[in-house]
Amino acid sequence: MRSRLIRWGLPVMLVAVGGVGAAMAASAATHAGVTVKAASSSALGTVLVGPNGRTLYRYTLDRKGVNRCSSDAACSKFWPALLVKAGTVPTAGSGVRSGLLGTIKAAHGMRQVTAAGFPLYLFAGDKAAGQTKGQGFGSQWYAVSATGALVKHAAAAPTPTPAPTTTPAAGGGDAWG
Repeated sequence: MRSRLIRWGLPVMLVAVGGVGAAMAASAATHAGVTVKAASSSALGTVLVGPNGRTLYRYTLDRKGVNRCSSDAACSKFWPALLVKAGTVPTAGSGVRSGLLGTIKAAHGMRQVTAAGFPLYLFAGDKAAGQTKGQGFGSQWYAVSATGALVKHAAAAPTPTPAPTTTPAAGGGDAWG
């Protein structure tokens, strides 16, 4: 009896636990409807953000329409793909052209959101809106601009406007004098 329980019960339990873990991992970056918008980052300028204002990234090893991170469990753990349910179209929010966004096929019948054809990801280390902790990670992960390009350099600081200068009136004192 115990042998039969181990032979049948253990595999069923492992499949159940594995399924729950996979469902939890998938739900971390899966959204029924996704709005991608542009947001201002003090460090990087204008970048794309997804749900909850979290920064979106591109992986330099990806190609248009090709996700090269999903086949590596460690990569997927720290860089979850921005996923939507099949048949769902991502919405372009403020500062984003709708033609910039699309999707590619992902695992389990899901679709991965793309910008300019390149897959988009979130970074597990970014816990709040506006964080860019994944920027430049491994020299392979970069935030994405509102045009879909990689943001590899910090935003240029605005050029300070010189303060107006005043010239004292000749002879000292005031101009009436």
